[in-house]
Amino acid sequence: MQNIPVIYILSDSVGETGEVVVKAAASQFDSGKVDIRRVPYLRSSVEVEDAVLEAAEAKAAIVYTLVRPDLCQSLIHKADELGVPCVDVMGPVLDVLKRITHTVPKAEPGLMRKLDEAYFSRLEAIDFAVKYDDGKQTNGLVKADIIIIGVSRTSKTPLSMYLATRGFKTANIPLVPEVSPPEDLFKLPSSKIFGLTIQPSLLLEIRQERLKTMGLPTGSDYANPERILEELDYSTRIMRKLGCPIIEVTNRAIEETAARIEEIFRKGANRI
Repeated sequence: MQNIPVIYILSDSVGETGEVVVKAAASQFDSGKVDIRRVPYLRSSVEVEDAVLEAAEAKAAIVYTLVRPDLCQSLIHKADELGVPCVDVMGPVLDVLKRITHTVPKAEPGLMRKLDEAYFSRLEAIDFAVKYDDGKQTNGLVKADIIIIGVSRTSKTPLSMYLATRGFKTANIPLVPEVSPPEDLFKLPSSKIFGLTIQPSLLLEIRQERLKTMGLPTGSDYANPERILEELDYSTRIMRKLGCPIIEVTNRAIEETAARIEEIFRKGANRI
């Protein structure tokens, strides 16, 4: 019966990269079977040397993705001393990038994982923004980083989605005179709530265009100048009651409004 080769993955991070490489290489052989033993989060030369000794006792080979030069040197020295074959996965690529960029690598473990975590954090924020769009869900507002409030057609949804791509869990709630805002809104810190306001004349144009695209008459109450003034007045009263920042979005790009919100949010300010 053929012995299954043993490969130790030594890493100062998780070791996923080394494992993926070994599995890809193993798939090129008939059985494709390999006993992979990960030794992650190596932080000292002593830990590295102990792992190499363990690999030697198992008659294994080593694949390593260490980015700290001192740990690499310890591994190479110990592996050479014990006659353990080893392969550096990261080193050759780092050397090439170093030559073509004329810069020095950070030699900081786990940077790729940090990037992955940021990516999944953005996905989670986008999922949150969809779930809490347009007041569809109000239970759990406390989980939001940012809450956008305002009357219809003040770009709450696109703004929420844009902020979500920036990693902020964003909810948005429409303000309508006939519907009271959720009670939870008044229990939250005003610094995480942002009110949007807009010039009545522009809002009228936007709503009229919206009705046209929907094939509805432009003379409906939705695009009535008096109704718009009533809604804006109501929304301003709610925002003042909350004590939240109020941002004028007239002729402002989504990115510009988002940047302003981020600035206030990061400073922890609760007024403009």
